[in-house]
Amino acid sequence: MEVITLDAKAREAGKKAAKAARKEGNVPCVLYGRGTEPCTFEVPELSLRDLIYTDEFHTVAVEVDGKSYNCVLKSVDFHPVSDRPIHVDFLMLKEGEHITIPVPIHFSGIPMGVRNGGTRKTFLNKLAIRCMPENLPDHIEIDVTKLKIGESILVRDLKLENIEIKAAMDQTLIAIARPRVIIELDEEGEEGEEGEEGEDGDAAGAEASE
Repeated sequence: MEVITLDAKAREAGKKAAKAARKEGNVPCVLYGRGTEPCTFEVPELSLRDLIYTDEFHTVAVEVDGKSYNCVLKSVDFHPVSDRPIHVDFLMLKEGEHITIPVPIHFSGIPMGVRNGGTRKTFLNKLAIRCMPENLPDHIEIDVTKLKIGESILVRDLKLENIEIKAAMDQTLIAIARPRVIIELDEEGEEGEEGEEGEDGDAAGAEASE
């Protein structure tokens, strides 16, 4: 797993300090950890680009005041208009302690069902997992090449070593739906058969009444 290093600058806690950091083009951040005091710092907005705008999961080395903290990105707050990051929370990693965090899902390959005209429907692009820091993956890889029309992959189908999945086992991850044109043709065919049966029934009723 790639480790991204952030050269941070310590800051005071509070809204005033956070506002001052943004004015200088920096993003205020907070690092949390069990049994440790929160560490407040700021980093240049550009230094967060490879960490935020990616479909890979990374561990982060935050270097502030001569100390280095091993952590992961927990959450990002974005400006409602400009969509720029305005606050970031980090979660400290500790050796020997489990961590629960969502990681990206990568679906690899083109499903057989899509090649045959089916429609791919993705229900999750991230999955919450629990594991030791050393077992954190960049992403969860799922091969979907053999998936046929009408088939799906559920959470229970995943086999991950040294990782506990924190999601409902019956949650669908991806499915291949039948083509719409086939569904419409099937529905028309069923209606047509019912109509013919109705006509035969009316004719039989007429003959009986005569």
